[in-house]
Amino acid sequence: MILGIDIGGTSIKGGAYDPESGECLAREESPTRDGEQEQGEPAFLAETRRLIATLQSQANLPALATGISAPGLANREATAIAFMPGRLEGLENLDWSRALDRPVAVLNDAHAALMGELWQGGAKGCREVILLTLGTGVGGAIVSGGRLLRGHAGKAGHLGHISLDFRGAADICGCPGSLEDQIGNHNVTDRSGGRFPSTHDLIRAVEAGDAGAARLWDDSVRALAAAIASYANILDPERVLIGGGISRGWDILQPRLEAWLDRFEWRPGGARVELRRATLGEWAGSLGAAYYAATEAGLETPRQRE
Repeated sequence: MILGIDIGGTSIKGGAYDPESGECLAREESPTRDGEQEQGEPAFLAETRRLIATLQSQANLPALATGISAPGLANREATAIAFMPGRLEGLENLDWSRALDRPVAVLNDAHAALMGELWQGGAKGCREVILLTLGTGVGGAIVSGGRLLRGHAGKAGHLGHISLDFRGAADICGCPGSLEDQIGNHNVTDRSGGRFPSTHDLIRAVEAGDAGAARLWDDSVRALAAAIASYANILDPERVLIGGGISRGWDILQPRLEAWLDRFEWRPGGARVELRRATLGEWAGSLGAAYYAATEAGLETPRQRE
């Protein structure tokens, strides 16, 4: 089996998977216990050890590879998260191979989500694909030539921090007029003049026929389309996956997004990017961590055989 552990802010999701068929052999979930200590180490590490022991007991098979997905930037060696300020104290520079006494491949959680979609989800069969996660902020990941694009410092795929207005206010990464600040849930109250506490409230108002809400939503979707058209020019993906909480409004998002892309996207020879909703939900990170670890270990998986 191969193991994938996805460490989130509130829970840790672990799965054991058959590398030959991709079948899930066992799944478990544990609390992250962010900020707590257990026997002088971060509680999330103790919880991860227990979770792995449970998975191995349930599957009753040796683990050929183990992957860890977590927030932050993974180092070049894929052995640790090198940069994750503000939360999950003890995560930065934690050597997971040493901590778990086994070889471990470590990657960013958005990267892991796309690897999961590549293996068993909406990106299956693709070699050029990007993922956009629309939620509190806007995250993402890129696969080019069938391989995950990590970049020089591990920050490749932060697609929400593309500038759409060079005179705009700086976002949390210092990028002016970013996509994240145009569509992210974190500032929808400010963008709506206090009318809507969340993007889901905004979408409900659009569905109810609120003209002001429709204008605000269309501005956000237009910004997203401009960003995707830019990614298409730079990366030339065959498919763009949309995930995250805002994607639950897919029926109201997709038609307007397609309409704006009809205006913005350069389509030489009729080539156009395909939009799809991500399919794996909250278990994408676990699947992707396992798949990434398997590929790093040189194991053959179903998709690699195709």
